[in-house]
Amino acid sequence: MTAHRRIEASKIGEVTVVKFVDKKILDEASIQELGAELFGLVEQLNRKSILLNFTDVEFLSSAALGKLITLDRKVKAAKGRLKMSNIRPEILEVFQITKLNKVFDIRKDEAEAIAAFQ
Repeated sequence: MTAHRRIEASKIGEVTVVKFVDKKILDEASIQELGAELFGLVEQLNRKSILLNFTDVEFLSSAALGKLITLDRKVKAAKGRLKMSNIRPEILEVFQITKLNKVFDIRKDEAEAIAAFQ
């Protein structure tokens, strides 16, 4: 598995589960690096089923949301599926305000999200 600094990726069956290393995803350099690592899962490793688990994430900047939108487009272009789980209520509120909860498939927890790939 490729070494990542911003994410931890593991596989459960065909699903690549991604957990974020940083609790606060704020500064531009970290977000650029995070984006490159996430995009690499799709572009280099050809992962089609990706679950982003936000368990440890306490804060997400709008620039980070932009990376997630780009990731969603890349996954769809590769005929894959992207799901999200374990999003804290205060972050989920940002998704709702920006209407991104309509764009992304957001599940309560990892188990429910993995089941949704079947």
